[in-house]
Amino acid sequence: MSRHLVVAIAYDQLCTFEMGCSIEIFALPRPELGVDWYRFAICSGERGELKAMGGLTIKAPYGLNILDRADTIIIPGWRNANERPPENLLRKLRSAHQRGARIATICSGVFVLAHAGILDGITVTTHWKYVDTLKTHFPRIKLNPDVLYVESGNILTSAGSSAGLDMLLHLVRQDYDSKTANQVAQRLVMPPHRDGGQAQFVPRPLPPKEKSRISQLTEWIRKNPTHPLDLKSLAKKASTSPRTLQRQFRDETGMSPQMWIIRERVARAKELLESSRYSISEIAEYAGFKSEESLRHHFRRIAQISPSTYRRQFLSLLD
Repeated sequence: MSRHLVVAIAYDQLCTFEMGCSIEIFALPRPELGVDWYRFAICSGERGELKAMGGLTIKAPYGLNILDRADTIIIPGWRNANERPPENLLRKLRSAHQRGARIATICSGVFVLAHAGILDGITVTTHWKYVDTLKTHFPRIKLNPDVLYVESGNILTSAGSSAGLDMLLHLVRQDYDSKTANQVAQRLVMPPHRDGGQAQFVPRPLPPKEKSRISQLTEWIRKNPTHPLDLKSLAKKASTSPRTLQRQFRDETGMSPQMWIIRERVARAKELLESSRYSISEIAEYAGFKSEESLRHHFRRIAQISPSTYRRQFLSLLD
């Protein structure tokens, strides 16, 4: 490692949790690991006084020039997805990228690299609530909205704040080894490894207050997940034709009835995995799947993780 230099960028209205993740992983002395640990620095991404979320005032000890010698650069969020960052910062990031520095963003930090033009043509991710904004303003970026973090060459992007911790631990695992990363995770009292391909835990949308035909139907489906839910029976329940139901359902939910039902059943399976000791076979039945194999297939396809692994990771967070 030869004293690998990690630099995190501070900015006005700084996201303190994301910056804290960077400090916790890279800045804390770790003599117990018996390795030559990182050097860590914080630089100011813009001129003037910096105020962090919550009213803290930040005084960064370094300016942007330290990015010229950084081995890894961390962008811990960005204050406004629609605001272009300072040109001096964007220019330094482009230069760092061209010389091969590794750059990692947490949550909304992806927008800084997007404005710098670094992400065109590569695959990234971000928090699920920023997906549409990123798609709209930066259509040349390849977006994978369903994962915790993505590594594309020397660019790493992560979803929500806690997914940033997973990504940063992944960097430790790359730079040292799994044992070292696991020791850091243990000190953080968090699971040692959540794979980047695991799906984000996106909340289930609530039905609209106004009871449309489709919202009434989806509410009934949620209460009756084990009922036969083929298109013909659903259309009859909604007092419409199958073709009209398909169109109205897609207009209101953005997906077909069958896809919505599968995702709803996976969501129900997650709730049972989190809150019960039922076997996987029993959960498949209670969630409305025809078999345990069907549950495993759809769960892995949508959540990017097996039901058993999901249960272990969720329970480990509660320990």
